[in-house]
Amino acid sequence: MSRILIVGAGLTGSLCAHLLRRALASKLQLVIWDKARGAGGRMSTSRCTSDPNCTVDLGAQYITVTPDYAQKHKMFHDELVAKGICIPLRATVEGMVMKEGSYNLVTPQGVSSIVKHYLSQSGADIFYERHVTHINLREGKWEVCRKSGTPENFDIVVLTMPVPQILQLQGDISQLIKEKQRQQLETVSYSSRYALGLFYETGTQIDVPWAAKYISDNPCIRFISIDNKKRNVESSEIGPSLVVHTSVPFGIENLEQEKEAVQPLILKQLNSLLPNLPQAKDIKCQKWRYSQVTEAFPECPGQITLHSKPFLLCGGDGFTHSNFDGCTESALRIVETIVSQSQH
Repeated sequence: MSRILIVGAGLTGSLCAHLLRRALASKLQLVIWDKARGAGGRMSTSRCTSDPNCTVDLGAQYITVTPDYAQKHKMFHDELVAKGICIPLRATVEGMVMKEGSYNLVTPQGVSSIVKHYLSQSGADIFYERHVTHINLREGKWEVCRKSGTPENFDIVVLTMPVPQILQLQGDISQLIKEKQRQQLETVSYSSRYALGLFYETGTQIDVPWAAKYISDNPCIRFISIDNKKRNVESSEIGPSLVVHTSVPFGIENLEQEKEAVQPLILKQLNSLLPNLPQAKDIKCQKWRYSQVTEAFPECPGQITLHSKPFLLCGGDGFTHSNFDGCTESALRIVETIVSQSQH
């Protein structure tokens, strides 16, 4: 019985756990740690504090299925649609540029419902607010230490957090990363941005002709979505919600500021774009230090092996590209690597 730790409860980590459970069923004990308070990673859905039924997607907005992956990952897309987790995007998105033959899927229950689905299928023991700090090799097992609490031992460790966070880990792992691998890991880069979620009272009308819109001529705001309209779930019982994503230059310029200082700057620009916007009852501000991969690991291998006996693997969109299919590809490569060894 192998004890496997997956660090990160985002899309790559959750799908990886689901696929490992399917491939190796009874041969493993799966454990997932995430430093956040809930599942989703950059596929995060945030709830209004006064009305948990009112939610907003602060990270990924929808899944774009491109012709390249429509066949390759068909079973994943089809399963999510069959279970009602995803539905086709029917709402109007102004300024969206689509590749020919592509289509979009949205999530009526919020984008984190995809991650939650895979986690529930995985049968893993999931722990939140566990921030990994050190990884050491102890008598053929990995001793994993976290900010608070006792270290635990695992037979296999899979790291799916952003690459800069992997490079910050201390202990034996820092010696185990070969010089060439370290140089390649250091080339991986991410864009940064802020997201703002605004929640409104039941019955509030947001009077715009679109469900979402890409903004090209504002120094601060790049994208706005009326989230319930985008997901096609407008309800008379739940108030609307709106999400704003800033541009990358604005994100980078204000990256080291406190969220409390940045929020009014974004709201000021939002009010200039939508002057008749009603007053929100609740606002959440999210800083995405690692928003999307701008430069992936050379040749996009999906995963890399830092140590093979015992296994220490890295995966995630830093080793492919930042979207559903990039994370799916990474999860498939990780599982392939672990399963092939377990069969020897």
